Amino acid sequence: MVYPSGMDSCLRYLSTGHVFITPEDDLDKVVDALLETDYAEEFCVALDFDPHFIARLMSAGFLVMSMKIQEEGHPGPESNVLLLPKLHLIRSVLFFPDLHIKKSIKPLLTKYELKVDTDFQAILEKCVHIHGDDWLTPPLQERLTWIRTYEDLKVRPVSFGVYRNGELKAGEFGVVTGRVYTSYSGYYDENSAGTVQMVLTAQYLQEQGFAFLDLGMPLAYKDTLGACTLVPQYFVRLFRSARAS
Repeated sequence: MVYPSGMDSCLRYLSTGHVFITPEDDLDKVVDALLETDYAEEFCVALDFDPHFIARLMSAGFLVMSMKIQEEGHPGPESNVLLLPKLHLIRSVLFFPDLHIKKSIKPLLTKYELKVDTDFQAILEKCVHIHGDDWLTPPLQERLTWIRTYEDLKVRPVSFGVYRNGELKAGEFGVVTGRVYTSYSGYYDENSAGTVQMVLTAQYLQEQGFAFLDLGMPLAYKDTLGACTLVPQYFVRLFRSARAS
């Protein structure tokens, strides 16, 4: 591990070039140093899966992921998993006035009912079932559930689901920090239900006074909804302003 000097002296680099983060770090200062030094990686590395530490990473603007590094069967639930706090080099953000709803989607909005945070565990498990656990590893799944039980934390994992005839047809989960909702993963069981869920979620967040919807990594379908891309310096300024209100 290398300890550099200068403006990034609060950063510790692994031999791979990735920054290593611990619970003892001032995470806002870590973020500032990453931005000031033009850190070329999107991921940092951490080993501590303490729920309070993970919540602090989320509150600092990281999208928290994880990765298996060894085969199953090693002792200890986290002995083969790394925590990967991600600060996107480009961030996709939806400002609610920019929400674009396709003509084909508008008639479908009234055919579904949006429910907020009623089926978190089911939606989380369905995302894992469909997309796998490459980054949403069992230890991280467990910590997301634990964080929901702590009332003293500044973040809360939540879910959004759309229902037709009482059946869950699409859903996603993410993290609320102040007036920001960061989307983590979602799924759909029938055509267009996923788009309907995202539109209804955005409308709900706007009604509740959220500042914006953080969509993480830019993708074409997010652009279609009206999302724009922000450099991390600008995103962090907006995020910090919104998390404090």
